[in-house]
Amino acid sequence: MGIPVGAGTDATRVASYNPWVSLSWLVTGRTVGGMRLYPEGNCLGREEALRLYSAGSSWFSGEEEKKGTLTPGLLADLAVLSADYLTVPEEEIRGIESLLTIVGGRVAYGACEFGTLAPPPLPVSPDWSPVGRYGGYHHASAGAAVPHPGCACHTHRQVWSPKESRLWGIGCDCFAF
Repeated sequence: MGIPVGAGTDATRVASYNPWVSLSWLVTGRTVGGMRLYPEGNCLGREEALRLYSAGSSWFSGEEEKKGTLTPGLLADLAVLSADYLTVPEEEIRGIESLLTIVGGRVAYGACEFGTLAPPPLPVSPDWSPVGRYGGYHHASAGAAVPHPGCACHTHRQVWSPKESRLWGIGCDCFAF
């Protein structure tokens, strides 16, 4: 119908800036805890979800002539990922991470084997954010730590029992706000 559509995150105090969580939602129709909220017929294919996240959102920011597609002359920022978004099992999309992010020709982030290339971390903003104290949703918490499925360079506590979970027994608590 020609109506512009873009995708992204809400990125509020209870949401994540993590694009892979949002892309997983679009592709699977499932929450981070795995509960299906939308029928398969309402889910998007991986390429369409990625197109909405990149080209679709660049239209909304008025930057479609600068970024959003792999086109000569447009910005060419890039990320080296922990897994192939187009082939990884659907349930693993949300665990994809950037191991190296280059923006404007400079390294903006590096982890694992690229960690030595990373610039110093930015200060947590806002300063009252729990991320400043607890390190974000992907860092190790109290209890037994196990490798995160998306990247072996960090760990978090797996909780799969209603008796143990602080989050109503709905699964892994690494997505907790």
